[in-house]
Amino acid sequence: MSTTPRVVVIGAGIVGTNLADELVQRGWTDVTVLEQGPLALPGGSTSHAPGLVYQTNPSRTMTHFARYTVEKLVSLGCFTQVGGLEVATTPERLGELKRKVGYAASWGIDGHLLDADEVVRQYPLLNPEMVLGGYHVPTDGLALAAKAVQVLIERSTRAGVVFRPETTVTGIERANGRVTGVTTTQGTVPADIVVSCAGFWGPAIGEMVGMPCPLLPLAHQYVFTSAVPELVGKHDASNGATLPILRHQDADLYYREWGDRIGIGSYAHRPIPVDLADLPRYDPSEISHDRMPSRLDFTPEDFTEQWAESRRFLPSLKHAEVAEGFNGIFSFTPDGGPLIGESPDVAGFYVAEAVWVTHSSGVAKAVAELLVDGRSETDLHGCEATRFEEVQLTPEYVEETAQRNFVEIYDVLHPLQPKESPRNLRVSPFFLRQQELGAFFLEGGGWERPQWYEANARFLDELPEQWREPERDPWSAMFHSPVAAVEAWKTRTAVAMYDMTPLKRVEIEGPGAGLLLQRLSTGNVLRKPGAVTYCLLLDEQGGIRSDITVARLGDELYQAGINGHVDVAYLSAAADRQSAEDPASWVRVRDITAQTCCIGLWGPRARDVMAKVSRDDLSNEGLKYFRTKQICVGGLTVTAMRLSYVGELGWELYTTADQGLRLWDLLHEAGQEFGIVPAGRAAFNSLRLEKGYRSWGSDMTTEHTAEEAGLAFAVKTDKGEFVGAAAAAAAADPRRRLRCLTVDDGTSVVLGKEPVYVDGTAAGYVTSAAYGYTVGRPVAYAWLPADVTEGDAVEIEYLGERVAATVSAEPLVDPGMARLRG
Repeated sequence: MSTTPRVVVIGAGIVGTNLADELVQRGWTDVTVLEQGPLALPGGSTSHAPGLVYQTNPSRTMTHFARYTVEKLVSLGCFTQVGGLEVATTPERLGELKRKVGYAASWGIDGHLLDADEVVRQYPLLNPEMVLGGYHVPTDGLALAAKAVQVLIERSTRAGVVFRPETTVTGIERANGRVTGVTTTQGTVPADIVVSCAGFWGPAIGEMVGMPCPLLPLAHQYVFTSAVPELVGKHDASNGATLPILRHQDADLYYREWGDRIGIGSYAHRPIPVDLADLPRYDPSEISHDRMPSRLDFTPEDFTEQWAESRRFLPSLKHAEVAEGFNGIFSFTPDGGPLIGESPDVAGFYVAEAVWVTHSSGVAKAVAELLVDGRSETDLHGCEATRFEEVQLTPEYVEETAQRNFVEIYDVLHPLQPKESPRNLRVSPFFLRQQELGAFFLEGGGWERPQWYEANARFLDELPEQWREPERDPWSAMFHSPVAAVEAWKTRTAVAMYDMTPLKRVEIEGPGAGLLLQRLSTGNVLRKPGAVTYCLLLDEQGGIRSDITVARLGDELYQAGINGHVDVAYLSAAADRQSAEDPASWVRVRDITAQTCCIGLWGPRARDVMAKVSRDDLSNEGLKYFRTKQICVGGLTVTAMRLSYVGELGWELYTTADQGLRLWDLLHEAGQEFGIVPAGRAAFNSLRLEKGYRSWGSDMTTEHTAEEAGLAFAVKTDKGEFVGAAAAAAAADPRRRLRCLTVDDGTSVVLGKEPVYVDGTAAGYVTSAAYGYTVGRPVAYAWLPADVTEGDAVEIEYLGERVAATVSAEPLVDPGMARLRG
């Protein structure tokens, strides 16, 4: 009998069959795959997917998924490597393709920018008058998804996997908080682990265990032309292709050869959401290529303009017609990413949903690693199924944002570009005042977050010359204002107030609260009440799954500043397990973000401001650095924490949401004589980089260790056992390190994800970047080989140009901590 867990995979599409294969490759052979349709043609998105695989993505994770998919499908003989070509017909798109070349170099993809003549040589059917340039990746191409599914079924069946077709899942059995089996129309299948790879049916499966699966099925148009004269007789196979797969993103269209025809996909039509209850119910014996649940009737009225544009783009199509078409169903999520991970409430229940063919094998590999090894080699923070806030899980939010992602899928989007709608879902108690002060808001996690305040523009004339930033190029100037320089200047020389309310925080309470945090984190949190500890949450292999700040407010009460809802789910699940295993050490984790608010009051005059509104002793003796206590501010009860993310004297001041507006008004009025200003995220990001403070998710992830990230000081290996302790203690000399770079010309502002060249070779990539107002030059952090050290010269590629930079000692500001400690 197998000694490995009993795994049930729901769905025998490209993800489910890949997952079964990845599991047996790792020695897990007790695997059953359930499929409601026939194995030869399941009838989901895989069955109609045209299979175009473009690997380059702004996301490093998604690029890695795609690259592995290509490598695996090539090894299976299920990939036609014709290359991928993206064409610019507008200057804006050409700029985007230059950035895409940078992503490729950063993530290890062989991509090239082509001029117009080179593009037409690659694809002679193009209209040369429309082409400004292009981006070419030789290893892109066509995934033969349906063939791959059959090859994977055959291979994994030989290894012991059981496939059960025409078996519909009707429920998930569970006991004592974990899965025990799957009920189906053909009986119950016992299981220790269940993975839903059900595609757009995923929400229905997730509902069986109460796990939200925020995706929306949307119909996407695809047509086949009649024979194109230039292609007649070119291929022996009816689906043959030698020309590169082609994107005309300025018109939301893509193309592939299909024998002597052209296949055309369109995102240019109106979003067409699909209700699962309205899908046709076919008997498995009725399913065919033209008749399946995921293939809906073509709506020709939605393709009229796209056909005219296609004939203009590919003049050969003037001699062809639309021979047939259909509206195929795909899954879209609120942020466009897949849904991967375990339910926080039902142990052993996992999802791998909203995954397209492009990323299928890579996602399956990551999920197999999660199951077998406990963590994925590839960072998954942008794919975690628990990443969304509660407000982002409502049907209305999912429907609106998923449809918006469909519309914007090929749009040129700036890294800072906020949603147009929905907005004002979550606002801090200071929102009214921020509006009055002309705040420019960006959005994150549903929160409105000031980027800068137009009211501070009145200080631009007073801004000293050394604090003025150079004129920016049009791309880096988007969603930016020179007012940020004023706010940074005032923070360093006077005092500023920052809205820290959107930063996630939880209350951890109970007799087992300290035990839980001591076991999960790298810090010693069992110090006396009043202590604040910066520490990490590691996985068992020592990867950084988060960095948190833990304040001990009482013997059995802690408050932790965390990085998002993924952390809430992780801490809550661990608390539930501990409480169940040892009731005497029960602990409760409660998200208090919405019920509380926070102002960061920072700057050399911060004490002067507080002296006017509070009688409490806030001197270095009264409240030391990294300590907390409850104080009274103008009659309000406030928790003051002596720490600063901008590297200046001051406090994080917490109170309940109902008292927040009063706290803002008290501080703002008291600070007028000391030059106080409200300040936004643009200044905040600049100041934190000058101080060398890391941002989890950008500067470090589970792929990095504390030593590599420069955070070894936060790991107390002598405190006793904690998650990741063994890996942290055994860490070898790093092969890479996070380094601080300053741009030599003092003017070229980069934005992040750009490749960094060492001796002419792409050797790393930028994680975070900003103009450093205090130091008078752009600052960037980047992952580089460990032998690249302080003083070394490197180059950052930005918009196709190489920018000289120098590896600098960090922090750039206040290395002796005199300013911060006051």
